[in-house]
Amino acid sequence: MNKEKFIMTLDEGTTSCRTIVVNKKGEVVSIAQQEFTQIFPYPGWVEHDAFEIWNTQRTTIINAKRSADIKSNDIISIGVTNQRETIVVWNKKTGIPVYNAIVWQDGRTTKYCNKLIKDNHSDMINKKTGLVLNPYFSGTKLKWILDNVEGIREKIKKNEILAGTIDTWLIWKLTNGRVHATDITNASRTMLFNIHDEKWDDEILELLDIPKSILPEVKSSSDYFGYVDPIIFSRAATSKVPITGVIGDQQSALFGQLCTEVGDIKNTYGTGCFALVNTGEEPISSTNGLLTTIAWKIGDQKTIYAIEGSVFIAGSSVQWLRDELKIIYNTSFSDLYTKIVEDDQRVYVVPAFSGLGAPHWDSSAKGTIFGLTRGTKREHIVKATLESIAYQSNDLFKAITNDLGRPLNKISVDGGASKSEYLMQFQSSISNLDIERPANIESTAMGAAFMSGLQSGFWTINELKKIKKIDKLYKPSITNKQRLKLLKGWNEAVKRTLGWEKDIS
Repeated sequence: MNKEKFIMTLDEGTTSCRTIVVNKKGEVVSIAQQEFTQIFPYPGWVEHDAFEIWNTQRTTIINAKRSADIKSNDIISIGVTNQRETIVVWNKKTGIPVYNAIVWQDGRTTKYCNKLIKDNHSDMINKKTGLVLNPYFSGTKLKWILDNVEGIREKIKKNEILAGTIDTWLIWKLTNGRVHATDITNASRTMLFNIHDEKWDDEILELLDIPKSILPEVKSSSDYFGYVDPIIFSRAATSKVPITGVIGDQQSALFGQLCTEVGDIKNTYGTGCFALVNTGEEPISSTNGLLTTIAWKIGDQKTIYAIEGSVFIAGSSVQWLRDELKIIYNTSFSDLYTKIVEDDQRVYVVPAFSGLGAPHWDSSAKGTIFGLTRGTKREHIVKATLESIAYQSNDLFKAITNDLGRPLNKISVDGGASKSEYLMQFQSSISNLDIERPANIESTAMGAAFMSGLQSGFWTINELKKIKKIDKLYKPSITNKQRLKLLKGWNEAVKRTLGWEKDIS
């Protein structure tokens, strides 16, 4: 009989669902992954089918369990991490979503956000939530659903409607409708949650005409969220496996990198890029277009805060080369293209497909390519697309440095695109910083696993600190003159991209 015990993590991302099984040593025993459909009804709109997400996630649960050759009673507890800001609204009687999930990348509420800014609500929202008033966050997406789905407000009066971010939807499905809850990190990304009082904010809810009754209970990131219905694992399963860790994906990566000291910083290279720095028990307000957010809360301990900068389009820009432009066959081949062209052509791609995030926060920016000549090849565009990820991340690092008031020493990296040797070396060179990649780049999944394991007693914090191992350290390899020349081109490219949609409308 297998006496070894495990933590299972559900890692629900923007383009795929994964389930990871982790042992006591922090080693990944099995991974199951499956992509789901991206829905683009109109330009700038991005949606997901919440039912498809659930079915995809459940499939990966079963496949990961089978691959690890374990039974449900071998699982001590479950952690959940998820794409943040994406909002789901469903009928709690039927369990059917009233509309597709509106994804964090979706920009349909841009005009409404601009009206709120014009009406002088941005400072109030920023002070309470730490966020900028932007369609990126859940609040205005939720309002859009409530205003545009016929009959929904009447159903709310009958207490038939529930809402939440993807973690809330998954918890509700995992517990067979018994638990309607979220964690404090996901709540902090809705633009409806006061990060100082740690409550849903009545003033903002009234402004957006969102009833508090449809919102989930807010718990700590490492907390008890209820038991998974045994039938999720199999018809024969009887074990009660608790959900004991829930945390938004970027905060999860910060904790998964064990950035537990003030000033520790990580950058995740996924669909987007997300840089977070631990600022400790006191929230720091950014003066550089970054976000003040909740990093995590463990049980009854004090809340830990972070400063965050977000790049909307990072790894998904390489998928764009594959799926839309069809100039590469496989995203993993992108590094090979950079070796084909080693000339001095300065091509710049600004992948502002969903506007630009921090520190620009311009939802009217659009994607552009600069520096094209008759000699430009597809390899130049592939190389420039990879470089755009590093340039955008560097903009975040500069803003974070200004907010902290001191230089950064190194960046801990993770996420799928951190496997790119060219991107990591270029990031180090363009930012003039050491880049540290761990042996296990599954930091997002590991953060949720760690949160779950702390609550269920699987690990102590000291045991976790012994788990992390470094795979590679990248150091800058270009001169300051070269760096300044490259950055000058990038800054000019971004400048000419800003306000594009506004200028031509």
